[in-house]
Amino acid sequence: MAKVLMKGNEAVGAAAIKAGCKYFFGYPITPQNEVPEYMSKELPKIGGCFVQAESEVAAINMVYGAAGAGVRVMTSSSSPGIALKQEGISYIAGAELPCVIVNMMRGGPGLGSIQSSQSDYFQATRGGGNGDYRTLVYAPANVQELVDYTIKAFDVADYYRNPVLVVGDGMIGQMMEPIEFKETEKTDLPEKDWATTGTKEERKPNIINSLRLQAPELEALNQKLEAKYNEMEEKEVRYESYKLEDAEIVFVAYGTVSRITKNAIDILEEEGIKAGLIRPITLWPFPNKAFAEIPATAKALMSVEMSQGGQMIDDVKIANEGRLPIGFYGRSGGMVPAPQAIVEAAKELLGGVK
Repeated sequence: MAKVLMKGNEAVGAAAIKAGCKYFFGYPITPQNEVPEYMSKELPKIGGCFVQAESEVAAINMVYGAAGAGVRVMTSSSSPGIALKQEGISYIAGAELPCVIVNMMRGGPGLGSIQSSQSDYFQATRGGGNGDYRTLVYAPANVQELVDYTIKAFDVADYYRNPVLVVGDGMIGQMMEPIEFKETEKTDLPEKDWATTGTKEERKPNIINSLRLQAPELEALNQKLEAKYNEMEEKEVRYESYKLEDAEIVFVAYGTVSRITKNAIDILEEEGIKAGLIRPITLWPFPNKAFAEIPATAKALMSVEMSQGGQMIDDVKIANEGRLPIGFYGRSGGMVPAPQAIVEAAKELLGGVK
């Protein structure tokens, strides 16, 4: 299949439509505005529905309604907009409904800036809404992966009856790269016999909500959700290992920052320092098992992020289990790490390791 040159945000929309998404509800915010713009143009051509809601809160609740009807539905936003959607995401998770949510992260806190960032890691992996819930989180590193994992997200959401997040920084949404829409394997998905599609007087009405006023009922729901999340942790972890053999220092980076980090690894290699990379593709479930691949030659780990002080570093510490010292290099507010700066930070860390 021939490749086409597409901007990341537009590729998200095209991938969603290929995955069978016919419904999109959202509200404009930079740097993801091309996603709703694309969907507003393309969905009517296939008999779909695009609605620019009056707010992000309204948009996520429209997603809730459409998901309850059993259709494939998506919303997208950027950091402050995703924050406004958190209550609705918790409701959707509690009601066990599938949907896909895209976040092209921008600098914060607050309104912050429209520049790239990775400072929504906590929000994505810990859940900004209330209660015991989880969302599977994909973090693609290029536009092709953005396409592939957007398509996959719809199947995974349907399989688990759960919201799935696709997160990128503003760079991946705005960059243009050649992509192809690959033929994907058909996944055997459960029938949506829970959907509110009308009874046709053939069954009892389906009722969808997240309200369980009796404590035993709510605990039973949470236990059911936990079993589902445990299955995700067992089956859905994705990561890339890069040049780990004989590495003296192992970087941990995701998204477009992982690409910059690979450049730093090449520079270190030229200077006689062997370095490798663990790239989480699923931020949750986090690829703890990848850290078992770290060779005995490794003296330290370094988390590289576009956030201040590090957010992913907490998961790196958990996965590391105290085996190696952990350093951090990051930029925030829309500043992007430079390969040479990562190199210098790595040398400083190695120099302090006995």
